[in-house]
Amino acid sequence: MIPINAVFGLGLLIFFIGLFGVLFRKNLVIMLMSLELLLNGVNVLLAGLSYHMRSPRGSIFAIFIIIMAVSEAAVGFGLVLSYFRQKKTYDMDEFNELKG
Repeated sequence: MIPINAVFGLGLLIFFIGLFGVLFRKNLVIMLMSLELLLNGVNVLLAGLSYHMRSPRGSIFAIFIIIMAVSEAAVGFGLVLSYFRQKKTYDMDEFNELKG
């Protein structure tokens, strides 16, 4: 049996790597991949807690998060591809058309 501390450590490590990527990177593709890491860190925590509590609730929530992550990735990468076709860059510093 895997100790709960190892599950929390792995989940939080994955989550904080994703958080670092979202907050400090300027590339849109890297930011979307980091957002996926955030969601996968939460999935690890939910699945680990579900296993240790012997309840399927955490796994069910993890499945919903996976479904949400797939739809986010499809829409997000479509928007990034459309933006790249217009501006020829992935840099967030160039992304200023939405400012008021």
